[in-house]
Amino acid sequence: MSPQTSIGSLTFRPLDPLRDAELVHSWVTHPKAAFWLMGDAKLQDVEREYMAITAHPHHHALIGLHEGEPAFLMEHYDPRHVELVGLYEPLPGDVGMHFLVAPTEAPLHGFTRAVITAVMEELFADPATERVVVEPDVANTAVHALNEAVGFEIAGRIAKPEKDAYLSFCTREQFRTALAREAAAR
Repeated sequence: MSPQTSIGSLTFRPLDPLRDAELVHSWVTHPKAAFWLMGDAKLQDVEREYMAITAHPHHHALIGLHEGEPAFLMEHYDPRHVELVGLYEPLPGDVGMHFLVAPTEAPLHGFTRAVITAVMEELFADPATERVVVEPDVANTAVHALNEAVGFEIAGRIAKPEKDAYLSFCTREQFRTALAREAAAR
């Protein structure tokens, strides 16, 4: 997928745990990535984490490219097997998602919104995806606003071992409605 957005082309490629470890390490340990919970990670920790994700049949990591250059990270997973096991009753077609925009000294207005939209489009490009599931930290107000903007609704609060989170869902129809609402507002 290579959607053209108002901020340029956003595409995806599989994350290579060895080739991308140094880059991803710089992203996940940056203070702006505090909610990623890897602030103290060493390079080897990041390599190991993404080697495990790459090897896992139900968890995947992608590097997001802006105009061909690495600019964000996306993970998607099957919540029946990863991350949310036992915390809610998954429905067929549920796909879990995380995303992280790389820190930058020259932020583009609207970039993060374009990224989450591209991530959602990528997930819904798979006809088997019926609903995207996220579990952001309850204190992460910036991501709550982004999630709401693309159609997520908070279902409730859950206690994960590493954080208290808002379990939130977005169906394909909710996403389309959010996009239409945004287009009408322009």
